Amino acid sequence: MSVKIAPSILAADFANLERDTKMINSSEADWFHIDIMDGVFVPNISFGIPVLAAIQKHAKKPLDVHLMIIDPDRYIETFADLGAAILTVHYEACDHLHRTLQKIKSCGMKAGVALNPHTPIASLDSIIQDIDLVCIMSVNPGFGGQSFIENTFEKVKQLKKLINQYSSECLIEIDGGVTNTNYSELIACGANVLVAGSYVFKAENPAENIKLLKS
Repeated sequence: MSVKIAPSILAADFANLERDTKMINSSEADWFHIDIMDGVFVPNISFGIPVLAAIQKHAKKPLDVHLMIIDPDRYIETFADLGAAILTVHYEACDHLHRTLQKIKSCGMKAGVALNPHTPIASLDSIIQDIDLVCIMSVNPGFGGQSFIENTFEKVKQLKKLINQYSSECLIEIDGGVTNTNYSELIACGANVLVAGSYVFKAENPAENIKLLKS
């Protein structure tokens, strides 16, 4: 299976979201990665439901929505109505993770779980078969443009081993600090989806950088 590229809208030009959305539509990217932050679970606030609705109006590729919020269960149906194809919640934010995943799936979305850098892969041992995607945070969540955490490579290998152990079809997504210097090693370790923000949107030619990661 070829790697999927999901440009992170957090790094886009918020004054030109329609332009950047159309760029992703016409590029070799596979998904839109959209971070929703509440300023509580992470020390930052991104955009909310009205902006996501505006993006969805123009997006022609699946919306990969990453909730960096407390009590995400309150909004699962809302994001389903807004057209999210994948809804990812944080392991650290869910008191009843299995129930949350089942609710996401019952609303017709793929269910993802994100792990902060300090959260061990072993935390997912008992639930990996219920997860469609695991998002390994390769930076501390909350802000774009951070440096890649080198231990991520080992975590990807551990997760791949766990997925194979349970014959799961779960995808491995990497979020944070993905560039041309580490993408090939991430894929070699087992990554299936690469989220790239600054590397795409701060480039002189964003579509070319997407093409490079896709290659």
